[in-house]
Amino acid sequence: MPIEIRPARASDAPAISRVIISALRVSNARDYAPEVIERVEQSFSVVRVAQLIDTRQVLVAERNRQLLGTASLDGEVVRTVFIDPPMQGQGIGRLLMLAITRLAREQGIAELLVPSSLTARGFYQRLGFELQREVIDGAERTLVMARRLQADAPD
Repeated sequence: MPIEIRPARASDAPAISRVIISALRVSNARDYAPEVIERVEQSFSVVRVAQLIDTRQVLVAERNRQLLGTASLDGEVVRTVFIDPPMQGQGIGRLLMLAITRLAREQGIAELLVPSSLTARGFYQRLGFELQREVIDGAERTLVMARRLQADAPD
């Protein structure tokens, strides 16, 4: 079955929360201390995810009604790109980012920014994002990356 990319619905909030928290605990835990992971997890409770669905353009990737990943666009900023750990490395993140890029172009956005984790740096670099600066907040390091969009260029 093919992977479908679609806008998130309020009913997706529990599955989105599960995917994000799982990815934080499995993938991001390699690069961040447990207390950082625990703090970030608090931003992705079911209630918080439902609020994000109301305030951002949140997309999900699913196959056979199973939610595999999520990404969102908040103005010119790409946020909450997470793939369920067993599904990572299968092109799902790339599909979500292609859809995010299309949304951005439709809105006339000339440059996408992404506050990347250390864990996702290589993923974003492969998609053409370049490091702009590093932000340090206690034990948490975030890499702000950017990619210029050309209206007529392929993704």
